[in-house]
Amino acid sequence: MEQAKYICPVSTTIHLIGGKYKSLILWHLMGRTLRFSDIKRLVPNATPKMLTQQLRELESDGLLTRTVYPVVPPKVEYSLTDKGNSLRPILEAMFTWGTAILSAEGIKANCSMVSDKDCAGCD
Repeated sequence: MEQAKYICPVSTTIHLIGGKYKSLILWHLMGRTLRFSDIKRLVPNATPKMLTQQLRELESDGLLTRTVYPVVPPKVEYSLTDKGNSLRPILEAMFTWGTAILSAEGIKANCSMVSDKDCAGCD
């Protein structure tokens, strides 16, 4: 992250989690480790290329770790770092706020954040 470019706390946060699928990826990694195929299943609208790009950016920003196991076929797992886990209250607040906005419009939330049985904050 370029220090001079991102001196605003809100801009910094948006820079880190503002990618098209970054927040969803972070949400699904809360409290667990997932493989690429698991993340692809949980974020079905993301193309493999876009998902790979978002995962690389999150790793580069220190929000997740990518562990490669030396087996055939290759096994790669993703999990949140402490920095990534520190986003939990922000993501939960976004989920709550978004759910309230949808509810006020008479719309029931219907996305992988709600349908993922193991997702944090989904009741």
